[in-house]
Amino acid sequence: MKSIKKNRIVTLAEIFLVSTRLGLTSFGGPTAHLGYFHEEYVRRRKWMDEKSYADLVALCQFLPGPSSSQVGIGIGIMRAGLLGGIISFIGFTFPSVVALIVFALLLTGGDIGSAGWIHGLKIVAVAIVAHAIIGMAKSLTPDLKRKAIAIFALLVTLLWQTAFSQIGIILIAACLGYLLLKQEKNESGVQSRFPITKWVGGFCLLLFFGLLLALPILTMATGSYWIAMFDSFYRSGSFVFGGGHVVLPLLEKEFVPTGWMSEEAFLAGYGVTQAVPGPLFTFAAYLGTVMNGWQGGIIATIAIFLPAFLLVIGSLPFWDQLRNQPEITGAIMGVNAAVIGILIAALYSPIWTSSIKEAKDFALVVILFSMLAYWKIPPWIVVVTGAVAGLVFL
Repeated sequence: MKSIKKNRIVTLAEIFLVSTRLGLTSFGGPTAHLGYFHEEYVRRRKWMDEKSYADLVALCQFLPGPSSSQVGIGIGIMRAGLLGGIISFIGFTFPSVVALIVFALLLTGGDIGSAGWIHGLKIVAVAIVAHAIIGMAKSLTPDLKRKAIAIFALLVTLLWQTAFSQIGIILIAACLGYLLLKQEKNESGVQSRFPITKWVGGFCLLLFFGLLLALPILTMATGSYWIAMFDSFYRSGSFVFGGGHVVLPLLEKEFVPTGWMSEEAFLAGYGVTQAVPGPLFTFAAYLGTVMNGWQGGIIATIAIFLPAFLLVIGSLPFWDQLRNQPEITGAIMGVNAAVIGILIAALYSPIWTSSIKEAKDFALVVILFSMLAYWKIPPWIVVVTGAVAGLVFL
């Protein structure tokens, strides 16, 4: 019995050490993260085989939320149960959370609106989001039907500026994908084995939807600032399809128009988030700290990642039934196409409209975008270049 307990502790410690090292070194966004995971967990340590890893990645691409973080959680679960998933998440996430909380604390109280390096970081955000859109569009909108869904999402996002517009767009895109793209079939018919019971999975899914409905009601009933903040981050984490960059427009509409933080502070934090390793969702740690100190940063991080936890745990035992339904895959294709339109709208407003004011701003965007797209410069170098250029020239 003692031997089993000792082995479990050793396994959990190993998961923490490996995931923390990945959290300190995994630059480049979710696609790069999946490559790092494959190299470390499949090829080097052989914690799982190629098929199991591919199945897990497919599930996390299917779900809303930060896909690379969900894959990391899933690997931890398959290695050491639910506690392994939690420890894997903590290791991969906390390095960037700590870095962004520290940055936000240093920034708070300063006159960031007039700082040249802050303007440089806002221009970095233009280049990075534009680069992300081009890369995602190639795979998510390859045909005319999905391009049409993306254009629909773009127009509605620009012209219908409400708190519910993006949720409505996602639901409509899912329906359009269900009707127009359901002929896109998954022919593999593969079966997977995940160490989660359907009872546990069902409870997590019920809790996910329960919180989604209950938090806004609790906010109105109590008037609590903390519950309202938790609700905003939780909802943002619940409706992100297509990767971490998509969380930008959701969070911007939650916090900038409401006056919880300035647009300058928002975009500066987004630029800095590109310079740290780990998941882009840790941007929430920066936002929460700007609004409510380090306690706010921790609460915001928990709130935005909680839907990812509940969805990946809840979906594992039901994945085989879902993935082989052509209608379901069609709905997800429709949602992913809509993501492109939402991102293009976000690129225009607030990113472009608040950052590109004159010719030298546009010139810097061209340089930074070329560094990313053509010269393949690591994102953290691009961020530093943008900040220095803003300090010297802008």
